Amino acid sequence: MKEVYNFLLNKIKLNKDDIIVAGVSAGPDSMALLYILEDIRKKIPFKIIVAHINHNLRKESEEEASFLKEYCLSHNIIFEYMKIEEYGDDNFHNEARNIRYRFYDELINKYHANYLMTGHHGDDLMETILMRLTRGSTLRGYSGFSSIIDKGNYQIIRPLIFVTKKDLEDFDKENNIPYRIDKSNFKDKYTRNRYRKVVLPFLKEEDPYVHQKFLKFSNMLEEYSDFFDKLITLEKDRVYKDGIIDVSIMKNLEPIIQKGIIEYIYRNIYEDDLIMIDTRHIDLMMQAINSNKERLSFNLPNDYIIDKNGNKVYLRKEIKAIMPYDIELHDEVYLPNGMTIKKINESDKDGNDIMRINSKDVSLPLRVRTRKQGDKMTIKNFSGTKKVSDILINSKIPKRERDSWPIVVDSKDTIIWIPKIKKSKYNRLKDDKCDIIFKCL
Repeated sequence: MKEVYNFLLNKIKLNKDDIIVAGVSAGPDSMALLYILEDIRKKIPFKIIVAHINHNLRKESEEEASFLKEYCLSHNIIFEYMKIEEYGDDNFHNEARNIRYRFYDELINKYHANYLMTGHHGDDLMETILMRLTRGSTLRGYSGFSSIIDKGNYQIIRPLIFVTKKDLEDFDKENNIPYRIDKSNFKDKYTRNRYRKVVLPFLKEEDPYVHQKFLKFSNMLEEYSDFFDKLITLEKDRVYKDGIIDVSIMKNLEPIIQKGIIEYIYRNIYEDDLIMIDTRHIDLMMQAINSNKERLSFNLPNDYIIDKNGNKVYLRKEIKAIMPYDIELHDEVYLPNGMTIKKINESDKDGNDIMRINSKDVSLPLRVRTRKQGDKMTIKNFSGTKKVSDILINSKIPKRERDSWPIVVDSKDTIIWIPKIKKSKYNRLKDDKCDIIFKCL
């Protein structure tokens, strides 16, 4: 376990002010991690919070929670517990993962922790890489997972990535570390278990240190991905803005750059759900971009859609039967179609996602609502009025989204702004006098 101790002490450089949330299942891997943290804590008195999730799928789960609670109580460790009462997602593993990490985030905020540590080890990394190679993934996806992930206000740390399951079991035995066994880990119905029982033993027979080769492979792909992301950053802002890809620019880029931009877009949209995206979804976007057809539409996971209209490809959440709404607009409002309108202090931009108003020109309070029949607005630098329906059509907003698109009005129902599309005569330029600025996200 020298690699693990060395990583925590010399790479992470744990100190007495650190606050660590440790995800502990009561299994041999996470209990070994907890023991190591306790061992280091004897010399460096940082704080440990154990986070335990009862997935509520096995009768043994209650006993495991009780065992871990008693262990933490006797070892002077804070114990936090949650029980998942029900699942609504067809993809159980994905939903359970999302619930776990939401719970971890809550604890990070509650205790102002700077680290989240989990018991993922070298075998887990091998399984993940092999599964993604078989299923298909992105360049970064093929690297499996990182030992360190920067989340801004905290880091996710996986200290056991250097060692195998067998190493951890031997460590537990040598140090009399108690743990519980989850028997579902041996069931062949789970894909990961089949890799664990069949493929990994074969690879380890060929080379007992094969997990180290996989770790080097993972690190190499991460380095390539980081470098490639720098190249993508130089191009993406020209091509992609406000959920829209400019096909006329994108088609002139090298295919590998196109794919890199698409992967960047997916990464930012799906975030922790990126595991749902594979090469098929990148191919769908490439097909939409490079097709000669004027109109194309494809479905993506989590109700996102790719919608090509002429030289624009839109990537947005599918609108499902949103009822008309009328909401008073103050500092921030979250809208049913996924948009957010929020008040900001300043901006150096003048796009249609920014609206500057002088409060003397309008009747407060402002409201945001869906469109009404006969809606018209006075466009800036245009004599007369235009129908909102014509503006939406000319802006190539898909028909299914027009009835849910936000319309910002004042208290007299005068239309001030159609976010991301058109601004009225009441808009002020960035050098003009104004006291209200809104941004649509």
